Amino acid sequence: MTETLVVVLILGFLWFSFQYGWWRPAVPNQYPRILMYHMIAHHKPRARFNKLRVEPNDFDKQVKWLKENGWQFVFMSELEDSQDGKRVALTFDDGYRDNLMAADPILEKYGGKATLFLTVDRHDLGWSSKKNEKHSDMELMLEPKLLDEDIRQMLNSGRWEIGSHGISHENLLSVPDETKLAEISESKAKLEGQFSTPVISFAYPFGYYQQSDVRLVQESNYRFGLTTDQGVSEDFLGVDAFTLKRVKISGQGGMLMFRLRMRTGKCRYKD
Repeated sequence: MTETLVVVLILGFLWFSFQYGWWRPAVPNQYPRILMYHMIAHHKPRARFNKLRVEPNDFDKQVKWLKENGWQFVFMSELEDSQDGKRVALTFDDGYRDNLMAADPILEKYGGKATLFLTVDRHDLGWSSKKNEKHSDMELMLEPKLLDEDIRQMLNSGRWEIGSHGISHENLLSVPDETKLAEISESKAKLEGQFSTPVISFAYPFGYYQQSDVRLVQESNYRFGLTTDQGVSEDFLGVDAFTLKRVKISGQGGMLMFRLRMRTGKCRYKD
């Protein structure tokens, strides 16, 4: 019985270590955390993309914890400002309507702010098959997207700024150069013209990019390029500025996982 218990405890410890990666060294708090969200919404039965849906109650707990633990909310455009203190940039990809309906009231409640990476042609569009041709686009196509008047309301609140996530969320690894130019450069011009606001950050769709894409982001007068690579970039104003890592916040895992991600930029061993 004792030997069995020891084996169970060892296996449990190994499983916990694999799942939570508690052993990773902490990244110093002087380096800003850039958190990556998509939707703040309830999970749907048997849905493929529930990992992109953070439950509203969980998001409330996360933002509350950040505020209570001294993290200062900043826009991406404020990363070049004073670098004193602990800073966190909340980012939302794609442009789902729950960003306004569910996330914004929580940001208002705790004095938070966020950067919205907006896909220009987001309505009646799904893009999962652009990542994997075997995937169906229907789930994301049916997800309500932000209306232009929604975005203006968010900007006017002072709690949001916008960045670009391309024209139609293309996979930059599989499209011709003229499409890349539209996704990166023309999307910036369209968003700035439509919403009368500077757009200084670009988030690579699916996190896919190559060095020519990084150069195009630089040449298009963005200040930052964001990936889906997990972690915390330390030279965030230098060589890493156009390939910034983000801390992925998924719809799976509780507050322990969130706090570990804030500490190290990663969590599960496979991350």
